[in-house]
Amino acid sequence: MTLAFIQNMGPVQILICIAVILFLFGGKKIPELARSLGKAKNEFKKGLEEGKKESEAAEESKKLEEQKA
Repeated sequence: MTLAFIQNMGPVQILICIAVILFLFGGKKIPELARSLGKAKNEFKKGLEEGKKESEAAEESKKLEEQKA
């Protein structure tokens, strides 16, 4: 699902959004916010990889149990 209003934004609207973000957070906070978003993204990826490994291990153990039976 895409956000419909993003598709219709022109350069003026994008500049207004950037100005509002700068006004709300200030110039010093934006790099800190970007760093924290990057860290959160990396943690999310790690979680996905761990979940994938766990599900693969569960499938393998299930196959081994079926072969023994």
